[in-house]
Amino acid sequence: MSLLLDNVSYNYPGSTHGLHDVSLDVRTGELVAVIGPSGSGKSTLLKLVSGLETGHSGRIALDGADMSRTPVHQRHIGMVFQSYALFPHLSVLDNVAYGLKLRKVAVAERRRRAQELLGIVGLGEYAQRAVAQLSGGQQQRVALARALAIDPRALLLDEPLSALDASVRGHLRDQIRSIQQRFNATTLLVTHDQEEALVMADRVTMLKDGRLLQIATPRDIYENPASRAVAEFVGLSTILPAKVSAPDRLDLGFAELAAPTGRRTAGSAVQVLVRPEHIRADPPVGSINRLAGRTGAQRYLGALTRYDFEVAGAPKPFLAESARPAAEAIAIAPEHLRLLDH
Repeated sequence: MSLLLDNVSYNYPGSTHGLHDVSLDVRTGELVAVIGPSGSGKSTLLKLVSGLETGHSGRIALDGADMSRTPVHQRHIGMVFQSYALFPHLSVLDNVAYGLKLRKVAVAERRRRAQELLGIVGLGEYAQRAVAQLSGGQQQRVALARALAIDPRALLLDEPLSALDASVRGHLRDQIRSIQQRFNATTLLVTHDQEEALVMADRVTMLKDGRLLQIATPRDIYENPASRAVAEFVGLSTILPAKVSAPDRLDLGFAELAAPTGRRTAGSAVQVLVRPEHIRADPPVGSINRLAGRTGAQRYLGALTRYDFEVAGAPKPFLAESARPAAEAIAIAPEHLRLLDH
């Protein structure tokens, strides 16, 4: 089942906040992550797809069928909430079977199906326990099993891992991705965690102020952001103003660097993006794009150290990372300088 949003707009009553002309397609079996700062419209998007919010313009369709006038209970969409929304008075098995009960599935069949799903998420032996006896990670898997039990046409995940400890999140995100692929579930994932989006998604969508800024593969949205707003939100970076001084040459004011300038003409104003992992520490004298300076603040992260490298005249330090911080100079290969147009 494919999910399509075609020029969808929505404003909350008495407000200009919401979504503005958002078009997005989620292909059958694809997992698309939606990221963006608080208030960007991520949760609004999910609510409109699920039917929890109505009154939008544009079209929301599942496998070609317009869902705009379809009530929540008839959309056949599975949803995992940030709070999991499990029923404390029901057993784990009955929580998973709840959606099947509402659909009048026979008792024996819904219990069989619920037990099967619990086995898939690794909780088969917990079927008769109360949900209060489970850890947060286990409750999250129960919520996922419940969403999948109804064989949904689409699966919506609303910050499913945000309430969990960092040590648990990594393992569970891999489990969720594996189960999503096993069921070939067309999935929309809302998350504030960039790493989660990059690791789990087939494609990543970024929203800001209710507008879609870019949709791309995880690698492309990181390596080729469409705008400064995307570059600043996805990953860490140093962004500096510059001008094209000649073909494949940039003038940053404090230094001139070699960089692929494409068809930009001399005098064109650009923003230069540098990711910290692309900065080479202590290159030999004469290296291309070598910048002398000194190491500033350092942040030890175990396998590597993230640090500021201060270059005389630069408006801000370069954010770099390596196993051995630079002492006197850094260098950036031309192909690792990304140019963003104003």
